[in-house]
Amino acid sequence: MELPAALAAALPDAAAVTVLTGAGVSTDSGIPDFRGPAGVWTRDPDAAAQSTIGAYLADPEVRRASWRARLEHAAWAAEPNAAHAALVDLERSGRLRALITQNIDGLHQRAGSSAVLEIHGTMREAECLACGLRTPMPDVLARVAAGEADPPCPECGGIQKSATISFGQPLDQDVLDAAILAARSCDLFVAVGTSLTVQPAAGLCLEAVEHGAALVIVNAQETPYDGVADAVVRAPIGTALPELVGSILASAD
Repeated sequence: MELPAALAAALPDAAAVTVLTGAGVSTDSGIPDFRGPAGVWTRDPDAAAQSTIGAYLADPEVRRASWRARLEHAAWAAEPNAAHAALVDLERSGRLRALITQNIDGLHQRAGSSAVLEIHGTMREAECLACGLRTPMPDVLARVAAGEADPPCPECGGIQKSATISFGQPLDQDVLDAAILAARSCDLFVAVGTSLTVQPAAGLCLEAVEHGAALVIVNAQETPYDGVADAVVRAPIGTALPELVGSILASAD
């Protein structure tokens, strides 16, 4: 992959790299994205209700459908792919400022990344919306598999959901603050596999650019931030991201 000359010249000075990842990073692991041509919400627009907190709280059938979808989610059988591995290499090089992810699948951590900010939470735990109890998701899914269509909290009987951020829920402020700081304090910001349509995650691109960072976007479709990027890459993520990381690491030699 040939980088634009201006970006290639900037790589040796990129001592601090912040990466934002979206669903496109996990598609090679067999987890469909949301808004792509074969995305979950593209194929079934009604599925978006399962990620809307108002509908989830108000409609027991939405919750039952959500638990069925969690039980059958592709993430449980998925393995990290080459894109995840490349970001582990970047972290081990000492040049990764932070890995901010919109993904909830935990594959970055399974690949070996540790500097991960899960801005939209995690599907690996369940959370009670009444008392806040956190429970390992496999424990709750075992109850679903045993016949509980909408398992209540074992402590208070409240409604449970995955410990993810649904539409209508606030982000964890500490995680968001850390993500903003990472965007503002990097030399290079890489947004990969994300449509950059969901705020405030998408706005991290501008935070980075306005504080002097170069911006690279790696995504199959156009994004609202392509016009301010130093480089836009349309190549498949599973090959493009390892090549980009390789260029970053080689620039330090």
